[in-house]
Amino acid sequence: MKKSSRLRTFLLCSFAIVCAAEIAKPTEKAASHGQPEGVQDLKIGDPAPDFNLLGIDGKRHTPADYPGSKILMVAFLSNHCPDSHGAEGRIKKLVKDMDPENFSMVAINPNNPDGLSIDELGYSKYNDGFEDMKKYAAEEGFNFPYLYDCDTQAVAKAYGCLATPHIFIFDADRKLRYKGQFDDSRFADEATVKSQDARNAVEAVLAGKPVTTEITKPQPSG
Repeated sequence: MKKSSRLRTFLLCSFAIVCAAEIAKPTEKAASHGQPEGVQDLKIGDPAPDFNLLGIDGKRHTPADYPGSKILMVAFLSNHCPDSHGAEGRIKKLVKDMDPENFSMVAINPNNPDGLSIDELGYSKYNDGFEDMKKYAAEEGFNFPYLYDCDTQAVAKAYGCLATPHIFIFDADRKLRYKGQFDDSRFADEATVKSQDARNAVEAVLAGKPVTTEITKPQPSG
């Protein structure tokens, strides 16, 4: 990866730059805690930042739309990122396995299609524009709302999204209980998963137990 590419954006996929050069310009300095300037660093126990985003269903979505759920999982995904592709099958399985009265999930695309470089377009036939989000979600059979944050990326900044996928899990009081990778594999094959971090966190919260691993890096290493 070229140094200049690293400077023009902070949202990293393991194989390529993901999304929006506008978030971190080359002249911006990283904050002292390691977050890019203007990007929040949510702590465990912090409340879920509000959002009001358009979904591919044509409706606006907010956290208040899920008042009865014991868990709200916010997953930052994108159409073209291979790490997102690798995790999406297991994310869909988690949604299917959970009781919808206790568990809600929304996916948010933070990637501005204008920020994609030519080499990134080889990972998918879709870019990260709103119309392609509809096509991609239909083709992949998404069983969760898919929301658009690509123009301003204000929600991604509020949550501290650093990559796709990046997972944030909130309890019934909408306090953060887990953030980081969905699991430790960037591949679609479930046999490559050794640590089911997000699923483990969900199950712990639903059981009223502490989350053993509260924070992981958003990018899987294996």
